[in-house]
Amino acid sequence: MRIKTNNYAGNGAHTDSYYAASANPSPVRPALSGDNTIDICIIGAGYSGLSAGLDLAEKGHKVAIIEGAKVGWGASGRNGGQIVNGLNASLQTIDKRYGGETAKFVASIVQEGGQIIRQRIKKYDIQCDLKENNIFTALTSAHMRELEERRQLWASYGINNQEMLDRHDLHKHVRSELYCGGMIDHSGGHMHPLNLALGEAAALEALGGVIYEDSTVVEVDHAASLPVVKTAQGKMTCKTLIICGNAYLGNVVQPLAPRVMPVSTQIMATKPLGQELARSLIPGDACIEDVRYILDYYRLSADHRLLFGGGTVYGGADPRDIKAKLQRNLVKVFPQLQNIEIDYAWSGNFALSFSRVPQIGRLGNNTYFAHGYSGHGVTGSHLFGKIISEAVNGDLSRFDVFGALKYYPFPGGRALRVPYSVIGSWWYALRDRLGI
Repeated sequence: MRIKTNNYAGNGAHTDSYYAASANPSPVRPALSGDNTIDICIIGAGYSGLSAGLDLAEKGHKVAIIEGAKVGWGASGRNGGQIVNGLNASLQTIDKRYGGETAKFVASIVQEGGQIIRQRIKKYDIQCDLKENNIFTALTSAHMRELEERRQLWASYGINNQEMLDRHDLHKHVRSELYCGGMIDHSGGHMHPLNLALGEAAALEALGGVIYEDSTVVEVDHAASLPVVKTAQGKMTCKTLIICGNAYLGNVVQPLAPRVMPVSTQIMATKPLGQELARSLIPGDACIEDVRYILDYYRLSADHRLLFGGGTVYGGADPRDIKAKLQRNLVKVFPQLQNIEIDYAWSGNFALSFSRVPQIGRLGNNTYFAHGYSGHGVTGSHLFGKIISEAVNGDLSRFDVFGALKYYPFPGGRALRVPYSVIGSWWYALRDRLGI
């Protein structure tokens, strides 16, 4: 099947973020041109594509990645940088929707994405400011019950890295009066997300992989016996195609377009606070997120800035004023930062699936895809990239478990998915405010 589109990535330049401003040096990579062939072609040089490509290159496969902009241009280089275990959908939800065996399987791999990240940072000496621990904060007693239920459920599957924190204990980690308690996950963490992507790209290239940047895909023939990917200046024919465009794939592969919805989230970075002020806010240097439906998430950078994110815009549009959108919540958490200078503010899209479970599958016999991490893409993309790599290499055992999960479309299709999601978010936000 031949599908055409005009553009899915933008003008190619990284967004004006703190991450782009503090990125490690990276080489100038060529655009795809002329007729080319490769064993394995991957669309998208974000975490999913890099994870799959690096794992396959380690196994000796010839890999090429085609990227419409720059390595880590999308969510992989813009996100909160938080290593949070689990899928968006809880293990309880997965159990209820898909059955106990599926929940048990998911529980066995929910920490693997973080493990992959740490293994690659160590193996390839990736300089990305890795720090340990993430904390979930509660604003109400209902939130505390929710966290305790989660801790008990995960412990029932043999996962014992989580510890409940009362108000006093939480204050040792985050000095805010907004919260009544929380839970720390000692297997979580945080890092510089763009530098992680750049480091993984360098590792792939060191193993013989090739990355083409500024190569917007305009046509994909995934039904051919040998899939073909076309850009404005070139063509790549491959034995196996892996599609990892996620929220920025657009309509380039029509069967995948209605499966997910782009949702934007926003982040801003303060000026450097200095070590003393920074540690007075987050003494333990963990990353933080609350447990509301529309949540705040924040952490300290290596140069002692506060990176503060939150908010959602269904459909993927950028807010008119990101600073104004986030400032109110920042001041609720840390009133002492009311007049703090903001150096950077940016937005980026993640791909939301209706079920909040990532989707993995095949189009035909030799085209694979993964997308729909629903805000948990840092760990999920690394895990699912590896699972696709296993499938391409002949081991379908884990791929088939996820591939068999029922796909739930957005009610009303693409036309109504945004208003439906907005109404749903209002309902859950109201529940948060009422403490139920």
